[in-house]
Amino acid sequence: MYVKRLFDIVVAFFGVLFLLVPFVIVAILIIADSKGGVFYRQTRVGRDKVNFELLKFRTMYTNSDQLGLLTVGDHDKRITKIGYWLRKYKIDELPQLLNVLKGDMSFVGPRPEVSKYVELYDLQQVRVLSVKPGITDWASIEFSEENELLAKSADPESFYINEVIPSKIIQNLRYINKHDLWVDLTIIFLTLKKIMIR
Repeated sequence: MYVKRLFDIVVAFFGVLFLLVPFVIVAILIIADSKGGVFYRQTRVGRDKVNFELLKFRTMYTNSDQLGLLTVGDHDKRITKIGYWLRKYKIDELPQLLNVLKGDMSFVGPRPEVSKYVELYDLQQVRVLSVKPGITDWASIEFSEENELLAKSADPESFYINEVIPSKIIQNLRYINKHDLWVDLTIIFLTLKKIMIR
């Protein structure tokens, strides 16, 4: 546990330092592309059902989340021009390094959900809340094309609840049952590999 936290702090700290200039460039592009702030904050459910504010670069027009929580396909009209590229290469997720530094998240762990979906978990599924949520996990690798899958569904919300969430939780429980620093490094490597071939 201490090794995992130390790894998170050290890598996140140097990650923020290394990406400081790219962060500024991305911020300028976001502001130039559409009205609104640079960051998007959303309340997610963390370890032991404690809520926290997940931080991302804003990729949608302001208040677009009021039209629905799910992003359906890469051509969702709510996504800004720069937002498309930020999402494609997962750059929008990088501000979560600050969540890692703060201790709300880890590099690797079950992706945190909003309370709307967490409330649907059964007694077994709720085990995913026994560990810190992460920036990436086994499910993130398996569902790297999640938006496209939802776009093909006649009812994206129902498909997400009945198909995607249960499948993700199976992968999350797999991680909870067997994880260590080597597993974390493997997941990080496979995640980066998946991003590079997009």
